[in-house]
Amino acid sequence: MDFISDLHLSPELPRTLAALEAYLASTCADAVFILGDLFEAWVGDDSITLPFERRCGDMLAAAGRRHPLYVMRGNRDFLFGAAFFEATGAVDLPDPVALHAPGIAPAPVLLSHGDALCIDDTAYQQFRAQVRQPAWQAAFLAKSLAERQAIGAQMRAASREHQQRAEPVTYADADPTLARQWLMAADARVLVHGHTHRPQSERRDGGWQRHVLSDWDLDHATPPRAEVLRWTAQGFTRLDPAQAG
Repeated sequence: MDFISDLHLSPELPRTLAALEAYLASTCADAVFILGDLFEAWVGDDSITLPFERRCGDMLAAAGRRHPLYVMRGNRDFLFGAAFFEATGAVDLPDPVALHAPGIAPAPVLLSHGDALCIDDTAYQQFRAQVRQPAWQAAFLAKSLAERQAIGAQMRAASREHQQRAEPVTYADADPTLARQWLMAADARVLVHGHTHRPQSERRDGGWQRHVLSDWDLDHATPPRAEVLRWTAQGFTRLDPAQAG
């Protein structure tokens, strides 16, 4: 099983999209789990009619015909709806969710995008609570596609400015106490999440582990970033997408 997240696909990242297309076409994994922020922004399922989004939807549909494909909503694409999953054939993955794999491990692994765990980012948590409300989403989706695209661009600009001001060591990391509570509720000992863009694997006090997924940026990042986390009976391994076949 393969786990990826935080691809932030947009027309401005052609190399990143090409790497994802190649990976999805060649991976030997039994299933692929995309744990949020597949897109830089998703302002409604009618976006699938746009050229770039249609290309991405066709890519996902083709991948889903080769192996099971699961997609979780992130903070950038929380507006994925039923039409997106119907068009792509991907399975709608709740957040968090316990993944049971008896042939690999006796205990489940807990999967999350990770943004709900970053409770120290109080401004973002207030925003998250607002935009996850059905009334807010209904009002937003009632606007024209062009209006929603403009609002999405403004939100992304504000987010980038906030990130640049934040302390790099403490900004947007998962709260360990809350993470452990989630794990105990799921009877799991391993947490896999994205969102923070700080890939690492670590053991925490209390006997639990976490694996933080890498973001993908093969266009502007120095050095370029892209990584797959693979789970087998031998454990977890980090792979270059080009070597994940």
